[in-house]
Amino acid sequence: MKRVAFKMILNEGQKVEYKKRHDEIWPELKQLLKEAGISEYSIFLDEDTNTLFAFQKVSGEGGSQNLGETEIVKKWWAFMADIMKTNPDNSPVSVKLEEVFFME
Repeated sequence: MKRVAFKMILNEGQKVEYKKRHDEIWPELKQLLKEAGISEYSIFLDEDTNTLFAFQKVSGEGGSQNLGETEIVKKWWAFMADIMKTNPDNSPVSVKLEEVFFME
């Protein structure tokens, strides 16, 4: 199982709305993520910079960033686009992070 981390940018003042939307994550999206082998998916917010730090474990070669061709993910991205920095296709602007330390 691989560990994947990436960062995204939340628009200023959107912490409460971002958390609310994730507290109410659509069951079909959650199911899709699980079926794609994603587990232990966490997102943390650095309020000083509005940087979202995401971490997930992934079995197989994919990850949540590889599900962008599915209708449910496209719908989620459009739903979230008003509170995050996004690309023209509504996908979140994200930067993959390199793991530089791990301890079991």
